[in-house]
Amino acid sequence: MKALIRTAALVAVASLALGACGGGDEESASDETGGAGPGAGGTVAVAYDLGGRGDGGFNDLAYAGAKAAADAQGAEVTESTAKETDTDEDRAARLELLAQSGADPVVTVGYLYATALNEVAPKYPDTWFAIVDDATVDQPNVAALTFAANEGSFLVGAVAALESESGKVGFIGGVDTPLINEFEAGFLAGAEAANPEVDVSTSYLTQPPDFAGFNDPTRGKESANGQYDSGVDIIFAAAGGSNAGVFDAANGAGAKVIGVDSDQYDTTEPPLNEVIVSSMLKRVDVGVQTFIESVADGSVEAGERRFDLSTDGVGYSTSGDLLSEETIAAVDEFAAQIRSGDITVPTTVE
Repeated sequence: MKALIRTAALVAVASLALGACGGGDEESASDETGGAGPGAGGTVAVAYDLGGRGDGGFNDLAYAGAKAAADAQGAEVTESTAKETDTDEDRAARLELLAQSGADPVVTVGYLYATALNEVAPKYPDTWFAIVDDATVDQPNVAALTFAANEGSFLVGAVAALESESGKVGFIGGVDTPLINEFEAGFLAGAEAANPEVDVSTSYLTQPPDFAGFNDPTRGKESANGQYDSGVDIIFAAAGGSNAGVFDAANGAGAKVIGVDSDQYDTTEPPLNEVIVSSMLKRVDVGVQTFIESVADGSVEAGERRFDLSTDGVGYSTSGDLLSEETIAAVDEFAAQIRSGDITVPTTVE
């Protein structure tokens, strides 16, 4: 049984390479020529977050959405990968290069691009930009694509509490930022709604300004092993490329894990995917594809567009048939209550 929450047109994402979590440190491009918008012969650009394409989640989903929209328009996709050592100046230079090449629109993946985008967007008023996971860039040619991560995380929090045999579940965040805190807040609320007596352990791999926690499988494995050793039997990992290490730890401990962003049961090679009971779906592909299509048809608007449960922008997966029918029924009921407004999911940890 595939993902329970889905859109009418799913787009495939690249497979996660278990031994590597990024697309490398070098920038790459599939097209060197610019174009006037995402029409035939045009170019759509994607500037990736840390980890790059091949992370099995966030960045792969952005590429999938861009590729689907570009293919429909007869356009090409240009890609640019971030480095862990990047500064705001480096990110600005990357965006300048993409805009100068004629790419339109340009999609920036992750809130780390906010400062650079505020600098670059005014210089190219005829180019549309989008930023994923940030709504602070107030420019007339910038669209903000945000996602109700708290709502999707609530659902997998309920999954964890209902499927746990020990009554102890865990959360591992890549970096301790407000964005990842929203995942934690939703997870805690969902777990406690499903089992008021649940014991939740939380850890973060790094603290800002160190963002390596999104791309450090070794640290992810160490943190997960610590939680499993304490009696936790299911961990929700919202740690980007570091999730690969959490999956490895779950496999070694005979425990379970919940993935993030994409359906990581499908993007992780067997037999390791058998430890992934569900994933919190954050449909970055839907957001990116919708944005590019709106540029093409002229309906694009600046400002924030938030994708939530009501728009199938977030959800949870049931791939692998690893969840009980009782758990699925209970989680679906929670989803219905969130959509109806009977449950309001917190965005911060109280």
